[in-house]
Amino acid sequence: MTDMNRRSVLKVALGGAGLAAFPAVTVGASPAAAAPNSDPDLVGVGDTSITLEFDDQLRSRVALKGVDLTRFDAGEALLVGDRTIEAFAHRGHRTRTTRHTRHGRGVRVTIEGTSKEGVHKTVELTSFERLAGMIVMKVTYTNRSSTALKVTGWRNAAHELLEHPGGFHTFSGTTHTDRRDWVMPVKDGYVQENSLGMDSSDYGGGTPLATVWRRGAGLSVGHVEPVATVLRMPVRRTAAGASIAIQNDTARTLRPGRRLSTSSTFLTALPGDHFVPLQRYRDYMSDIGQRAPEVPASAFEPIWCAWGYERDFATEQITATLPKAREIGLRWAALDDGWQTNEGDWDIDTAKFPRGEADMRAFTKEIRDAGLRPRLWWAPLAADPDSNLIRDHSDMLLLDRDGNKQDVTWWDAYTLCPAYQPTVDYFVEQAKRFIGDWGYEGLKIDGQHLNSVAPCYNPKHRHARPEESTEGVARFWKAIHEAAHGANPDALVELCPCGTAFAFHNLPYVDQYPSSDPESSYQVRSKGKSMKALMGAGSSYAGDHVELSDNGDDFASSYGVGAVLSTKFTLPGTGAPDKATDLTPEKEVLWRKWVSLYEKNMLPTGEYRGELYDIGFDKPEAHVVAKKRTLHYAFYADQWDGTVELRGLGRTRYRLTDPFTGRSLGMATAQHNIVKLSFERFQLIVAEPIG
Repeated sequence: MTDMNRRSVLKVALGGAGLAAFPAVTVGASPAAAAPNSDPDLVGVGDTSITLEFDDQLRSRVALKGVDLTRFDAGEALLVGDRTIEAFAHRGHRTRTTRHTRHGRGVRVTIEGTSKEGVHKTVELTSFERLAGMIVMKVTYTNRSSTALKVTGWRNAAHELLEHPGGFHTFSGTTHTDRRDWVMPVKDGYVQENSLGMDSSDYGGGTPLATVWRRGAGLSVGHVEPVATVLRMPVRRTAAGASIAIQNDTARTLRPGRRLSTSSTFLTALPGDHFVPLQRYRDYMSDIGQRAPEVPASAFEPIWCAWGYERDFATEQITATLPKAREIGLRWAALDDGWQTNEGDWDIDTAKFPRGEADMRAFTKEIRDAGLRPRLWWAPLAADPDSNLIRDHSDMLLLDRDGNKQDVTWWDAYTLCPAYQPTVDYFVEQAKRFIGDWGYEGLKIDGQHLNSVAPCYNPKHRHARPEESTEGVARFWKAIHEAAHGANPDALVELCPCGTAFAFHNLPYVDQYPSSDPESSYQVRSKGKSMKALMGAGSSYAGDHVELSDNGDDFASSYGVGAVLSTKFTLPGTGAPDKATDLTPEKEVLWRKWVSLYEKNMLPTGEYRGELYDIGFDKPEAHVVAKKRTLHYAFYADQWDGTVELRGLGRTRYRLTDPFTGRSLGMATAQHNIVKLSFERFQLIVAEPIG
């Protein structure tokens, strides 16, 4: 295959039966606009789902189960100033099987080429049997010219998914200050850069994967580095379809004879939405030790949070509400913001707890005596300007290259460096005190600044690289998680990074992931689907306060995706700042009904079957949770009058019931799975096997 006179393609495939090399086959001409000649040499790598083929200039195209998704694109390129080095004459390739990697059996193809500028390119592509549809790639550029190159970045897996009736949807795992939807349609003019860096001083980071898909086919890109790495994954609507790539924008000089290697990135091609690509990413990262922790059973218990009384609460308001929370069926009681003197010192406000720690211990006992578990709100890595911490330990501050502090806007505080050991030690001791001394059984850790931080240039920290602060966020959470569980093995650590897209590298050190201040019920559901894919069975995703959902009462959105129920209701007549949170008699009936249904079926402990429905294109929007052989369906629409398909049914008959009303909906089988429905907002269906 290294003979440039041959006109053939090699497709290396992985299937359930093992490795197989398909015979070389003759291929026809490629589009003239996409290749340097009308009959290019091709080399390919892939599996039973994806094929990635390269022509004789190392341009590539993607196919999914034999259907071309892209033309030949300059997928991997070196960026030099205002030009792109993207054409590399093929100089050979080699293929070998890999049998002893952490990811199982696979095939690795290494392709080499040289540009007219004298840059040698090596593309290493690996496809794994157990990660169907995913190709991991690393590209190395060697400057074999006599001139130094002013490199401004590199680009991998850059492809244009071709137009298809129905348009496109996209998922981005990156953070935006405006807290936009993670999943949205790709409309005309759509451009989103999807940077994993900081969108502002305190919003940034995320999960390093972006997807663009049409009906039946999608492309995803991202990186599989073991630490948080600042890249971007731009998605754009184009005249011919929608484009996606993963890109680095770091400027450097590539001197003659020197090499530049990209991060380890990946490309997936799969049918459906972003759910399965996120699963593939999760499985790969799990192989290298980045996986969800085993969580305590309490992570699935429904939550009451005192935030309805806001910062100026009186402890009497909270204690008066505890009996009602327990009557409704809730199991957690969270003390929210306002118990402390400031962010930073985390001393107890004696106006609310006059005897300080003695009163705090008595408070947690009162919660337990009411039959609830106490949880404490906390916002580490931030310090107010007038705090003793800033006065006495300003060395903890994260500083930019100009020596400026980084603002935490919501609390008018400054960010502290998570990669500076005195910072870590300070907050570890606080976590031990909250759990081991005060008696809290859980921590509600809150703040958009907790997802990621900017590079730190504080000279007192002696960082080898400024990026150590960004990479150190995950290690900070590891230390906090270990401290909390060291004080109480059954402690629960919740992280709510306020509207950000969760930074994946932090998640292995978190026991519960809330929908993080959702701005709609759709965000509760779409974030839920995303987090279920990322963290897998046995993890705990919470819907956040139901009062943040559509109409302030949409428990159905949390329930249907298998999220833990949560509320911040207040008692009428207790002086809550917002009467909208008051638990009226009508609300109480509804709250009790949902919590009872939740406790009966405990969907968070089931398997979320996100591969069965496409959140972008299937109407009405649908979600499924499997509890053994029983399937729990949830459909959502403003109004629906039509049929739905019950996907995922096995080889038996099923009795269909609406669990919310108790109404019978008939029978179904896998062959007869169409049901006529008429509903507003939501429709739940339990499909229970007969026999």
